[in-house]
Amino acid sequence: MSYNIMAINPGHNGSVALVSDGKLKFFIEEERLTRLKHDANPYLGMLEMFTRYKIDELIIGGTGQEEHKIPWTGEISYASLVRKINPNVKITRMGEQHHAGHAMCAFYNSGFKKAIAIVIDGCGSFHNVNVGDDYENQIQNRGFEVESIYICEYPDIIAEIKKIYASNFGESFKFKSDEYDFDDAVTIVKAYEGVTRYLGFPEIEAGKTMGLAPYGERDENLQNLFIDGRGNKNIFIPTFANGSVIDEERNPYLKHKTDPTLWHKKPDMITQVEKNLAWQIQEDTQRLAGDLIEQAVIENGIENVVIAGGYGLNCVSNYYYKKRFPDLNIYVDPISNDAGTAIGLAKYHWFAYCSENKLDYEIDKLDSIYLGVDHNDFIDLDNIDGFTVKECTAKDVAKLIVDRNIVCLFNGAAEAGPRALGNRSILYDPRDANGKDFVNKVKGREWFRPFAGSVLEEHANDWFDMAGLESSPYMMYAVDVLKDKVNKIPCITHVDDTCRIQTVNRNQNEYYYDLINEFYKLTKVPILFNTSFNLAGDPLVESFENAKSTLLRSDLKYLYVPSKGVILEKNV
Repeated sequence: MSYNIMAINPGHNGSVALVSDGKLKFFIEEERLTRLKHDANPYLGMLEMFTRYKIDELIIGGTGQEEHKIPWTGEISYASLVRKINPNVKITRMGEQHHAGHAMCAFYNSGFKKAIAIVIDGCGSFHNVNVGDDYENQIQNRGFEVESIYICEYPDIIAEIKKIYASNFGESFKFKSDEYDFDDAVTIVKAYEGVTRYLGFPEIEAGKTMGLAPYGERDENLQNLFIDGRGNKNIFIPTFANGSVIDEERNPYLKHKTDPTLWHKKPDMITQVEKNLAWQIQEDTQRLAGDLIEQAVIENGIENVVIAGGYGLNCVSNYYYKKRFPDLNIYVDPISNDAGTAIGLAKYHWFAYCSENKLDYEIDKLDSIYLGVDHNDFIDLDNIDGFTVKECTAKDVAKLIVDRNIVCLFNGAAEAGPRALGNRSILYDPRDANGKDFVNKVKGREWFRPFAGSVLEEHANDWFDMAGLESSPYMMYAVDVLKDKVNKIPCITHVDDTCRIQTVNRNQNEYYYDLINEFYKLTKVPILFNTSFNLAGDPLVESFENAKSTLLRSDLKYLYVPSKGVILEKNV
């Protein structure tokens, strides 16, 4: 009988994963169910899991900080919920292994038998770190994991070889060894978050800083953002665990003259300083992250590298690594954010503690990211208020897109991770030079943010510099558009002539492949403009009801449901 492990990440990007005999069977983020972006405490996800599977063990992840205990029983809430449903479920707490969860998610998903894991994160688990051989010389302090390097080997070896901690609690002190680097430092991600906050965005939306960066350039008036690999404390004030703040009083050149959020909708109000700061933080952090990779590879002689942690979602940096290290086998995990730790912890725990013949099981390489509820079974076309339902083919939809209509696509299970990959996508014609402004306005996004492209896998090298990549199915790289193709897809070509791409083959997503192929037949362009099916501030659409609601409260008009062979047109 199968042994089913349910693991949760209770913090931001709360998630639930189900691993059965070492294989990932189900995964969902709490925000998709509650409709609150980055929502934590995945109670609805846990309930969803209990309706679908017999649960043998619950793994509670997180970051190991003190958990709130509920009245009367003194239990933590997740344990209480499980007890009320099935008191026989075993409960295991692994909050002290946040970075290990990131590393193992990437490692198992990669399919490698052995690899170096690089975790670059905002804040991981909160640890006590003891330094010294005797009591009198022992220093004890507490800090957050921020950057970690592991050697991972199938089936269950994860060896920590470098750990960088940071904290702004208590009296500052510094300690370094081969294994530890403990400092009240401003780290790669915290500096990036500090710039993001300076630009008027929440720290967790650092991807917007990445989108702004190509509008800037080197600025000789800026102080060095990093000194000896750490954020310059003349610029950044660390505020662990949340981020950092730019010290404008000590840096008059950076002092805001107006509310930094005003330019988000009014591009004429942005200053060149803001653009240049975004450019510099991207340039510096990708170089430092690359240095970590290089150091780990040189010291350990392992050419398989997996990358996870929040910074792993930086698709500009990921492409930089591919160009800097053409001979390395680099895998960037598509669920690099905290949600993915639930997957990593569940898989590691099964192999390490629950499997007697672990070597008899093949490593569960990620081959599909459509991991949640298959909503095709819950689509009711008999009660569609506000829409006209018409039968259609992929060719019909392609013609609509050619005529410069925005079409939303809803199919099956939603994508895991933050990227829309053809089951919950908004589609448009990439040839429209005015398309970026048009769709940004419809979605309510900031003017500078670029859009992605989904390309037929067999045509990717004809349009993009893939830097040795055979494919990019999870949209984890912003690659260079070939010079002779830049003017052919202006809608998805960013200001620096790059495009974040998803390669698509028919085995990955039959409906989506056929639609792109029909567009190709009509236009000779094997690419569709693709952005997430949501409005600004909303999570990715989960259910059919979410999809209809999104159209009804926006200027979006068409909803394509390929599994049913229909398109919904909103009644005016």
